[in-house]
Amino acid sequence: MSGTRMGYVDGFVLAVPAANREEFRRHAAAAAPIFKEFGATRIVECWGDDVPDGKLTDFRGAVKAEPGEVVVFSWIEYPSKEVRDAVMQRMMADPRMKEMGEMPFDGKRMIFGGFLPIVEA
Repeated sequence: MSGTRMGYVDGFVLAVPAANREEFRRHAAAAAPIFKEFGATRIVECWGDDVPDGKLTDFRGAVKAEPGEVVVFSWIEYPSKEVRDAVMQRMMADPRMKEMGEMPFDGKRMIFGGFLPIVEA
């Protein structure tokens, strides 16, 4: 692990109605600078393009994607878990986030978690 820029990563998988693609992109693009202002180092939002059905489980099943929805895979990188915790606390309290209104997807079906990188190449 020496010589790498290991930090902390929040990962997300969600289902977004295909018709909401541009609305989702605008929402994510508006939130990204706020995350960075508070300490995130990188924000990546990926629109599903080749998301196959699995035999036992898959991305679509994990978020209970419905017909007409696309799986989005996202991550946010931070220098440390402590920075992530502080960023999330500030994000939840920031009025700019509230001004963005409702997210263009069903947040109850989003899966997420925090991860400690162990290999970076």
